[in-house]
Amino acid sequence: MARTVLVIDDELSIRESVKLILEYDKYQVDTAENGIAGIRRFADKKYDVVLLDIKMPGMDGMEVLQKLRADNTETPIIMISGHGTAENAVQAVRMGALDFLSKPLDRDRLLITVKNAIQASSLAVENKGLKAQIETDQRLLGDAPVMAKIREVIARVGPTDARVLITGENGTGKELVAKHIHRSSKRSSGPLVEVNCAAIPSELIESELFGHEKGAFTGASAQRIGKFEQADGGTLFLDEIGDMSLQAQAKVLRALQENRIERVGGNKSIPVDVRVIAATNKNLLQQIEDGQFREDLYHRLSVILIHVPPLRERRDDVSILSDAFLAEICLRSGQPAKTMTSGAGDRMKALDWRGNVRELHNVVERLVIMSSGAEITKDDVELFAVPPGAAPRKPTAASSSADIFDEHDNFQAFKESAERQFIQRQLEKNGWNISRTAESLDIQRSHLYNKMDKYGLKRGDASANGGDDD
Repeated sequence: MARTVLVIDDELSIRESVKLILEYDKYQVDTAENGIAGIRRFADKKYDVVLLDIKMPGMDGMEVLQKLRADNTETPIIMISGHGTAENAVQAVRMGALDFLSKPLDRDRLLITVKNAIQASSLAVENKGLKAQIETDQRLLGDAPVMAKIREVIARVGPTDARVLITGENGTGKELVAKHIHRSSKRSSGPLVEVNCAAIPSELIESELFGHEKGAFTGASAQRIGKFEQADGGTLFLDEIGDMSLQAQAKVLRALQENRIERVGGNKSIPVDVRVIAATNKNLLQQIEDGQFREDLYHRLSVILIHVPPLRERRDDVSILSDAFLAEICLRSGQPAKTMTSGAGDRMKALDWRGNVRELHNVVERLVIMSSGAEITKDDVELFAVPPGAAPRKPTAASSSADIFDEHDNFQAFKESAERQFIQRQLEKNGWNISRTAESLDIQRSHLYNKMDKYGLKRGDASANGGDDD
């Protein structure tokens, strides 16, 4: 897509020559003959660069610069003047201009200056987007009491060296909690080294954690420093610790007990000063019962326990997270800011969110891309919250009941929703046999048919439901 440039200059010859030079270099150029016309054009269209003459009748370039900067802080503005002085250049830069060119304009200097301005602007937008993303990624968002409690625990445990075990479903933000603990610790200036135990084959996990010596095994052509040594003086985050093999667990336990490790294939004991934070989506107590996790390692890791709840247990935080993700995604992608209607927000709260915060972020990004207006509506959520072709999820009893409470604002709507779900459950339980279902509900068959029509309940496969009657 061609870059757009606005040239504001009262001299026709300057406007035409600059336009000719830039268009030859594939820029799209608009011109304005004075400051007022330039301000109007600027308000009507987004430009990548503005070339602005200083000396113009009526509103001069400095006044125009001040007005443009008041309305827009992003677009780079290059001042041009036939009376260029160091004083003018300094004043223009102080007022927000990016650069200053003197007339007569040199073709090569003009092209280089415009190109540099666009690159600087692109970098500024990218950096701003990355900063917003980092700030969003690093915040533990949510007003739910459980989130306030987690922040309180982090504030208490962070400055200590106590080991922490973080539990919770996938996508809830366990890694983010670990990062907050590290940043609030005395080790924050040291490294935070992350290891996803589920992503490393069991035969390689020991080498990954403890390193290896040259020749320790086939393919070990050089010495390798492991994660424990890399994290020396800092924090080692063992994510998905429940997927670690029993053999590796034994070596991790020894390292925690002795604060020393041995590389694979080596016999030298190496001291390490590491704080370990672990996380898992598994029930480690059940794994201990099943012989899949060492109880002594569990107790070493779980000095402090932090459980991060799933999003469905703090539905009011969906709006807070959605708004934060909306702002971050729009800024990062260079799109105009979007908002979410109250209906869309209510519908988002009612969704299952089995992928938790990670899924929510992906859905918000999809809504930003796919929605056409400045507002994301309930219809947008219905269309784009679930990918096309995805199989509908069967809600759990907990999520179904939570949805009923969250979706309805009046008692009548709540009663009808509950009645519909109850009747559907009984129909399924009785294989869609109308007679048996009516008997279990203690109502007439005709009444049941009326209820099914009212709620749009339809039978499943006749061959599987046993028919209408006994």
